Amino acid sequence: MKTVLLIEDDIALRENTAELIELAGYNVIIAQNGKIGIDLAKQNIPNIIVCDIMMPEVDGYGVLEALTNTPETNQIPFIFLSAKTEHKEIRMGMDMGADDYLTKPFEEDELMSAIESRLAKAELISSLFKEQSNSNSKENTDSLRNLNELKNFFDDNGEELNFKKGELIYAEGDHSNKVYLISSGVIKGHKMDESGKQLITALYEADSFLGFTSFVDNIPYQESATAIEDTQLTAITKNSLKDILEKNKNISIEFMGLLTNNLSVIKDQLLQMAYSSVRKKTAQTIIQFVEVLNKKPNETIKISRNDLASVAGIATESLIRTLSSFKKDGYIAIEGRNIRIIDIEKLKLVD
Repeated sequence: MKTVLLIEDDIALRENTAELIELAGYNVIIAQNGKIGIDLAKQNIPNIIVCDIMMPEVDGYGVLEALTNTPETNQIPFIFLSAKTEHKEIRMGMDMGADDYLTKPFEEDELMSAIESRLAKAELISSLFKEQSNSNSKENTDSLRNLNELKNFFDDNGEELNFKKGELIYAEGDHSNKVYLISSGVIKGHKMDESGKQLITALYEADSFLGFTSFVDNIPYQESATAIEDTQLTAITKNSLKDILEKNKNISIEFMGLLTNNLSVIKDQLLQMAYSSVRKKTAQTIIQFVEVLNKKPNETIKISRNDLASVAGIATESLIRTLSSFKKDGYIAIEGRNIRIIDIEKLKLVD
C-alpha cells in the first residue's frame, strides 16, 4: 500500500481530504503544519506529498525547499493545494519543483487523478533508472580488458575496508565470500601447524589480490590474513569476480598468469626454507621484507622476530643469533625491535 503525506492546517479540510485518499486505497499520514510535515516526510519517506501553501510555522514553499535539499526526500512527488489561483503563484510553485498544483476547492476525481498520475510517473522513472543502472553495471564488467582495468573496477565498485596493524582480516576456516585488492599496506598470510606454531605462508603488498579459493566449490579460506601495518583494502564478492572472469577471456588469462607466478614464488620460498642454510634463509627473508614493505636499503623495517622466523622457516632463537652475527659483520644495524640494512649487497651474497 502506497503512503500519502497530507500537510494541511485546516482541520476540516485535512480530515475530509485524508478520508478521500484512504477510501481510494492509500495509507495516509497527516501533519497540521509545515514544520511537522517536514519531520514526518524525513521519518516515513512517503510515496507522495500533498501540501497546502498558506500554513503557520513553515509554509508550503518552505516545505518543498527543505525536502528538495534533503537527499532522502528530494525525489518524492509533490503536489501543492492552495486557494491561490493567480498564475504567478502557480508558476512559482512549479518553478520550485512541484509536480502539480491544485486550487481549492477541488473535485475528488481531480485530486485522485493527480495523485495516481504522479505516482505512476515516479514509478516509471524509478524503473528506467534501475534499468540504466543495471545496464551501466553490465557494460562496466563487460568492457574490462586487462588486470589494470579489473583493479580499477575494484576501486570504483568494491567495499572499502581499513585495518590497523595487527588486525585480523579473515581467519582460516572462515567462509570465503570476498576477494580483496590491497590499496595500501602489507598483509601476511599465515597458518598454525600441529604444534600451534604460526607459519607465514605469504606476504602480500599493495596492488596485490588476496583471498582466493575455489570459484566452483564453497571452500573456506585456507589461511588466515593479518595486517602487518595499517592497511586499506577494497573487496568484491567472489561471485562478482567469477562473473567478470567468465565474461572476459583476456582477464582470465592474465589472472591465470598471476596465480601461476604466485605459485612459483611460494615454491621458491619453500625450496629456500627446505635447503638453504640458516644464514641464507635469514638474509633472504630480510631482503624479502624490504622489497614487500617498499623500503630503501638504509631505512628501518619494523617487523617482529617471530614473523621473520616464520617466513624463513627457522626457530626464533636461531634467527636472533643469526641477526646478531649479521650485526657483527656490519650487514645490518639493530635498533631496538627494528632492523636497518647497512650493506644489502653483502646480504644477497650470504650462503
